[in-house]
Amino acid sequence: MRIHPLDPQLVNQIAAGEVVERPASVVKELLENSLDAGARRIDIDVEAGGKRLIRVRDDGHGIHRDDLALALSRHATSKIASLEELERVASLGFRGEALPSIASVSRLVLRSRSADADSGWEVQGDGSERVGDPAPVAHPVGTTVEVRDLFFNVPARRKFLRTDTTEYRHLEGVVQRIALSRPQVALELRRNGKAVYRLAAAGDIAGQEGRLQHLCGTGFVEQAVHIEHEAAGLRLYGWIARPIFSRSQPDLQHFFVNGRMVRDKLVAHAVRQAYQDVLYHGRHPAFVLYLELDPAAVDVNAHPAKHEVRFRDSRLVHDFLFRSLHQVLAGLRPAAQPGAATAVQAGGAAAAAPPPAAYAVQQPMPLPVREQVDAYGRLHPVASDGGTPPVGVADPGEEDGIPPLGYALAQLKGVYILAENAAGLVLVDMHAAHERITYEHLKASHAGDGIRSQPLLVPLTLHLSRREADRAEQFRERFGELGFEVDRLGPEQLVVRQVPALLADVDIEALLRDVLSDLEQQGDSTRVETAVNGLLSTMACHGSVRANRQLGLAEMNALLRDMERTERSGQCNHGRPTWVQVSLAELDRLFLRGR
Repeated sequence: MRIHPLDPQLVNQIAAGEVVERPASVVKELLENSLDAGARRIDIDVEAGGKRLIRVRDDGHGIHRDDLALALSRHATSKIASLEELERVASLGFRGEALPSIASVSRLVLRSRSADADSGWEVQGDGSERVGDPAPVAHPVGTTVEVRDLFFNVPARRKFLRTDTTEYRHLEGVVQRIALSRPQVALELRRNGKAVYRLAAAGDIAGQEGRLQHLCGTGFVEQAVHIEHEAAGLRLYGWIARPIFSRSQPDLQHFFVNGRMVRDKLVAHAVRQAYQDVLYHGRHPAFVLYLELDPAAVDVNAHPAKHEVRFRDSRLVHDFLFRSLHQVLAGLRPAAQPGAATAVQAGGAAAAAPPPAAYAVQQPMPLPVREQVDAYGRLHPVASDGGTPPVGVADPGEEDGIPPLGYALAQLKGVYILAENAAGLVLVDMHAAHERITYEHLKASHAGDGIRSQPLLVPLTLHLSRREADRAEQFRERFGELGFEVDRLGPEQLVVRQVPALLADVDIEALLRDVLSDLEQQGDSTRVETAVNGLLSTMACHGSVRANRQLGLAEMNALLRDMERTERSGQCNHGRPTWVQVSLAELDRLFLRGR
């Protein structure tokens, strides 16, 4: 066949195939246009899941009368004018494809009024290339885009749409993510004439947490920690849920780069690595996080729908995200009680875990809790070097001189410690808690000594691809830091002469291949540390107090104090919770008190 130019209308419909997948895609594009226009309030109306009607109205700066028809033309935009601006683009949309693509597969009406105009103007599209002349219309400053009968002229696309309920669920998800991305913008969503969301503009942390509660649920906010960290030109802030609030699916994970919602593999890997030591197997963390960086340091034009981004220095970003979140999670001790989102400033070096107590066998002391306070003070007098504080003198996180986990009352079935604190009753899984304390101590000791290497009696020769061998040679210094001595024998051969001592019995070839894969994807690898930590975790498990071990009150109190000083002590090495709080109000409800 001969080469011929495509019909302009067909070109628009092909472009629509990339931009407009379903009603939710239309809403995303229109909302991003509204935000780029500086809107402070956006109203959305949808009918039949968006298949029959999508209407988006904003109070942004509007479109000039002479530009209305141009707004429905391909590759026409007010957001960039040069390659330099494209490389530093800060707006959400910039290609000039959204409106003409939507207009090519729907009946579209565009109404707008700029601040310097006396009245609004309207243009209409009917799915063809033709756009009528602007007609005057009553309209406030801002823009309204009305999209009716989506895919009416592309039946093959329309038949792939799902039920109204399914399409609405996708559309609502987009609205939620946009609402999370710009809390300072008021937003209302109406479905078939009925209001679903009425979100006021939120200018402070309290207001933003109110919006979080509405969109992510009360449980998320109650277990959320607000974080903020800046380094190397990067700023990370937002909310992460405590590990106890993990999910069976990654359905409460929202990440925004310079205000743009993205799904990025590098980001997902960094977050997963930060949580790996505290999450139960198969569970997923929950978070709403915002990353800000120089627009020139991130390519937002890596995906037609702009869901993915490409960082100029991916290793820097990955390391910054991992370390920031890792430090915050390490600092979540019992002293930081859950409630309305706790604020945590990431940064700084984490303190080493204290050595686990020996918990020598002592006789239990059947004393009421207030008497225990005095007894505990006598058992653990103030140390001259700033050790155990005197009873009655509040430590950080203490209330009325009572530590966060309180004082032990008894042991239940040789498994649980019952303690009383200022809030009520504390239940502790003593084996899980001691396992975490022992594990953190082993990790701190190992980190202090560094990764010790062990020479192989017979060096191991590996046959790899040329690309893998090149990568190994490039990162030879990093392999040395991880305890390996790796040399290149030939174009596709490596020889391993030294390995980490703790990993001498593992499959070295498989581990090296995994490390090389990580270096290729993320620019770094934590495989070795993960493998070492796995062995330390097993050692900690075997070295911890076992179930049915009888502890005295002094032993139990020593364990509670160790928990308060130990990083990540809210979860055992396998991600299970180590303690729970039962408030007096919850106890009163159990016994119907006050009714």
